[in-house]
Amino acid sequence: MDFESIPWMLILPLVVIQFILMLVAIIDLIRVSNTNGPKWLWALIIVLGNLIGPIIYFIIGRRNE
Repeated sequence: MDFESIPWMLILPLVVIQFILMLVAIIDLIRVSNTNGPKWLWALIIVLGNLIGPIIYFIIGRRNE
């Protein structure tokens, strides 16, 4: 695979957004006391779910009290 042919300027913003979302979601998961489901499962969804995992956590996983 030729890495020079990859359009890095198009991919880099998505990678940065994914990393920031994942970091914010993990920090929120650590700080919140109650979630909709077990925390270990949400941690797996956040880390392994790429860009959509943290978004799913913020929509479904957080429990509003």
